[in-house]
Amino acid sequence: MATRVALKFVRKCFLNRNVKPNNVPRNYFCSGASTASANTPPPPIRQKVPHFPKKGRLFTAAGIGLLIGGGAYASTVDEATFCGWLFNATKLVNPFFAFLDPEAAHRLAVTAAARGWVPVEKRPDPTILEIEVWGRRFSNPVGLSAGFDKNAEAVEGLLGLGFGFVEVGSVTPVPQEGNPKPRIFRLPNEGAIINRCGFNSEGIVAVAKRLGAQHGKRKLETSSSSSVTADDVVQGGKAGPGILGVNLGKNKTSEDAASDYVQGVHTLSQYADYLVVNISSPNTPGLRQLQGRKQLKDLVKKVQAARDEMQWAEDGPPPLLVKIAPDLSKQDLEDIAAVALALRVDGLIISNTTIQRPQSVINNPVAEESGGLSGKPLFNLSTDILKDMYILTKGKIPLIGCGGISSGEDAYKKIRAGATLVQLYTAFAYGGPALIPKIKAELAECLEKDGFKSIYEAVGADCR
Repeated sequence: MATRVALKFVRKCFLNRNVKPNNVPRNYFCSGASTASANTPPPPIRQKVPHFPKKGRLFTAAGIGLLIGGGAYASTVDEATFCGWLFNATKLVNPFFAFLDPEAAHRLAVTAAARGWVPVEKRPDPTILEIEVWGRRFSNPVGLSAGFDKNAEAVEGLLGLGFGFVEVGSVTPVPQEGNPKPRIFRLPNEGAIINRCGFNSEGIVAVAKRLGAQHGKRKLETSSSSSVTADDVVQGGKAGPGILGVNLGKNKTSEDAASDYVQGVHTLSQYADYLVVNISSPNTPGLRQLQGRKQLKDLVKKVQAARDEMQWAEDGPPPLLVKIAPDLSKQDLEDIAAVALALRVDGLIISNTTIQRPQSVINNPVAEESGGLSGKPLFNLSTDILKDMYILTKGKIPLIGCGGISSGEDAYKKIRAGATLVQLYTAFAYGGPALIPKIKAELAECLEKDGFKSIYEAVGADCR
């Protein structure tokens, strides 16, 4: 069937083109032709196959061959095999992105996901990866961190890639351009990126419109299902089969950080499966000062109050998480853990990018650029902070491990260090869609190899 469709497409595109015959009088095609000409039967119009130069014919033949071959292949394999082929095929595109400016490559990647130019994962996740957190069931614990889809343009496409959850943002109340360009720098040999974007955002109004449309679509799809009670586990989230997080930031010129986060809660929380208060970006002046004990306590209280005063359906308000930096002292960590436990924060994300420059990147000239470092060099630092926080919170607060994950083994190490869920970004920027099923398969293999029957059993295994 696919082969017949391909052949039909080829005939339509390449063999049935109308070309104006050279032997037809010019005035025959004009509305002002003479009466005599009108009474004279026009010469027969012959359709001519357009002439392609030799090089063009070769490319055309190659394209036709690929089209027919691809159609034949798709018609003879099962859906899972073809899906795997599509994900692997994206590896051929990755080198192209490396030639682009980092921000241009990022823009193109978001556009591709938004327009559906990316593969869709049709294969079910390994059952061992399924996990329930905050009353919602994640098909797998591997998520995309904030920073990729800042303005919620590509949520459906990104969830379709097979992420267990996707976090959009950071979103600021008022639109802002962020810091001057260039502001993203690659360190490909180290598997790292330095960025100083500075919360470039279209603002909460634009993001609310997009999420509102997605939320409405989701409600229509689930309107026939039974209502959810407080004890039920939600299948998927507000944006579809995966879980959607919304990361909130503050405007650079704002003097009242709490009011910015409260505004984000009032406008966007109804569309989120969980909310994140981001106080850890190194690229917004004064932001990290909010991680101090008193400042954090005051901020969390105000944000929680704003969320809880809203009207919620039976499934209740979205969980509230705080994202912290990896550049914290032991005392800072103890203060954050104390506040999180006292105020019953729903979760912590550990961690954001680092202003440190580990030994592995110190000799790279790009390392001199200011901004936050992400990717492989961040792994050990963020994992150590994760382990410390798991111990300080006594395993009572779900933690999301973020920073330097580029394989299933990395994700597994984060989980053993105390993470219930994990996030990646930089490795996805380098590896593309093919990395996602690879990480999930490797993670499942690591769990099974060590005799764990679920994610739950492995969480914090290295801290016991």
